[in-house]
Amino acid sequence: MPAKKLYKVTFLHLGKCYELYARHVASSPLWGFTEVGQLVFEPAGSGLLVDPSEERLREEFADTRVLHLPMQSVVRIEEVERKGALAIRDAGDGQKITPFPLPPKPR
Repeated sequence: MPAKKLYKVTFLHLGKCYELYARHVASSPLWGFTEVGQLVFEPAGSGLLVDPSEERLREEFADTRVLHLPMQSVVRIEEVERKGALAIRDAGDGQKITPFPLPPKPR
């Protein structure tokens, strides 16, 4: 039996660049949208380290069955072999965003 396909979906939302993994990507029945379903997250508590970005994404999309993303917001869709780390990045400079405050940088 062939392995299920896995897609890495990168899209823009509110000035941030989200990277999610999903098993289903297709044209949405809603005109101008891309359908992304069966989101893939690591099981909660599966490792010793907790990734705050993954926890934030898991909470944000906890009850989501299917995302209908506007085509203009989709940056890229990649078919990948295995899941990597999830991320939320600043859309302007691509830096990873941490969901908790950090001390200000010295000048």
